[in-house]
Amino acid sequence: MELVVIVGLLALLEYWVLLMLTGQARGRFGVAAPATAGHPIFERYFRVQMNTIEQLVLFLPGLAVFSWAVSPRWAAVLGLVFIVGRALYARGYVQDPAKRGPGFLLTLLANGVLIIGGLIGTAIRLI
Repeated sequence: MELVVIVGLLALLEYWVLLMLTGQARGRFGVAAPATAGHPIFERYFRVQMNTIEQLVLFLPGLAVFSWAVSPRWAAVLGLVFIVGRALYARGYVQDPAKRGPGFLLTLLANGVLIIGGLIGTAIRLI
């Protein structure tokens, strides 16, 4: 279970880093708050930040349920896939939005397995 907690916290730490990078981009490209549009590179950082929080809403409960219903070890592995996927997504998106695909697919895969696996594992526990 401790591995799952560590992975969950690493995902939140990754998000915190993305927040900081978005803030730096806001300053570097002169996009004053509360604006969320302006320089195209800032907008890429901002979209990475927003998409990541959208994915975290799925990831964190999925991680917890999968860990409980299926396997903490496999939940941690899938969580690491999610974290790597988010890093690849961020790097690719900031370079060129067309390069976000591989990272997005890893995120989608990890979240899908966590959510569907958690649902099936919970249903099996009811039987």
